[in-house]
Amino acid sequence: MIRKLSSGGYLLYSRKRNPKTGKRRNLGTFGTRREAEARERAVQFFKSRG
Repeated sequence: MIRKLSSGGYLLYSRKRNPKTGKRRNLGTFGTRREAEARERAVQFFKSRG
């Protein structure tokens, strides 16, 4: 999932919560939404290649 930060950047984080901490995993911060979406596609691609 992608969230816009108050600083103007974008945060990519996991959809599922970590059961131990109750928080979502940070998958990176990006300057533009396009960069975050490209990284999200790459993450989904590698998840399906298990």
